[in-house]
Amino acid sequence: VQLQASGGGLAQAGGSLRLSCAASGRTFGSYVMGWFRQAPGKEREFVGAISWGGRTTYYADSVKGRFTISRDNAKNTVYLQMNSLKPEDTAVYYCAAGTTWTPAFTGRQFAYWGQGTLVTVSS
Repeated sequence: VQLQASGGGLAQAGGSLRLSCAASGRTFGSYVMGWFRQAPGKEREFVGAISWGGRTTYYADSVKGRFTISRDNAKNTVYLQMNSLKPEDTAVYYCAAGTTWTPAFTGRQFAYWGQGTLVTVSS
């Protein structure tokens, strides 16, 4: 599966952005979808994940209550709604597809990755 993330840009602190990740192929619904981010000079960090049918989501503590992941399997797209943005949310955001659900996502569960989209939050 090929993934294409979009929607990044510049936002002010307290603002919102919505990222999209479009997937190719006919088996989108068979993948767990995840979002990760990597800030300059830092390691890649798990943001959140959504189960195959979209009923279950899981978030990192740093974004819980502010970010929401959803998916539309008919459109082969997963979304990351980011509200109450903070400067520390500044990073390149990546979507990823995998087949395993785990209570501790590390990135290894995801075999396919998008190219990343830059989110910059100004204070």
